[in-house]
Amino acid sequence: MTNIPSSSPAPSVTGSGKTRRPSPAPPLPLSSGYWLAVGLAIAAMISVQVGVSLAVPVIADYGPLSTSALRICWAAVVLFIFVRPPLHRFTASQWRATWILGVGMALMSLAFFLALERLPQHLTVALEFCGPLAVATLGVPGRRALVWPLLAGIGILLLVWGDAHAASGVDLIGIGFALLAASGWAVYIIMMKRIGQGFPGLQGLSVSLLAAAVLSLPFAVAEAGTVAFPWQQLALTAGLAVLVPLVPYILEIQSLRRLPAAAFGVLMSLEPAIGAISGWWILGQGMGLGQMLGVGLVVAASIGVVRAARKT
Repeated sequence: MTNIPSSSPAPSVTGSGKTRRPSPAPPLPLSSGYWLAVGLAIAAMISVQVGVSLAVPVIADYGPLSTSALRICWAAVVLFIFVRPPLHRFTASQWRATWILGVGMALMSLAFFLALERLPQHLTVALEFCGPLAVATLGVPGRRALVWPLLAGIGILLLVWGDAHAASGVDLIGIGFALLAASGWAVYIIMMKRIGQGFPGLQGLSVSLLAAAVLSLPFAVAEAGTVAFPWQQLALTAGLAVLVPLVPYILEIQSLRRLPAAAFGVLMSLEPAIGAISGWWILGQGMGLGQMLGVGLVVAASIGVVRAARKT
């Protein structure tokens, strides 16, 4: 005899003696909190990519290294004042973790801005996205996981091919910087997990960002040739720091509190597409059909590897 769970409606008997099974219950609608989390995640990505687009003219006026470093410094100071981490209580292993993450942050930001000076935004963001894509692929066992980086590679080749036939051509040094930024993003992802487990609240992130600022500032001074940066540049980089990373981090934290990590990862896979749209809308960086397909393949590969990792 089969037991019927109490949550399931019991079958009814018709007048002819036949058993009539009830129709299955409709799926539960997604809560308003879920859609709020989706909106917050998308807002975070828009903030990041708009900040990237707005950084391009600042880079042209003042240079990529000083623009990147001052942006990190502003973000580090604001977050440090807000969090006020107890530095005297940190252990040697905690200090080591924060400095490793700081190196990843500094590398990611400096190399990305150097690439952004030479490459269009859609290609720079797609190449940098190879970092998290590689980390996610390594977490998926089996040979089938290799299809996703292969798909992303085809997409990036389409982007490079399209830029190579543009008037300005493709810059191999810029591609190298973008891939260097991707390696910094990979370090960031790996170390952020350890920082999140080893520190309460935002203490680890605050100190890591401060370490990234300390590591980045000498590059800014070397590029500018002085520590007396123009006030216009200081004001512009302060605004960029709000767009990236302060506002996105706050939005992402709020989104992750309401959204499963796998769903959040799929949403973040849309970032190359949002970067392409932002570059087209703000900077006028158009794309051909092949390049649009390339962006689509990178997004599809990112979604695929996240979903594959969720099943393991």
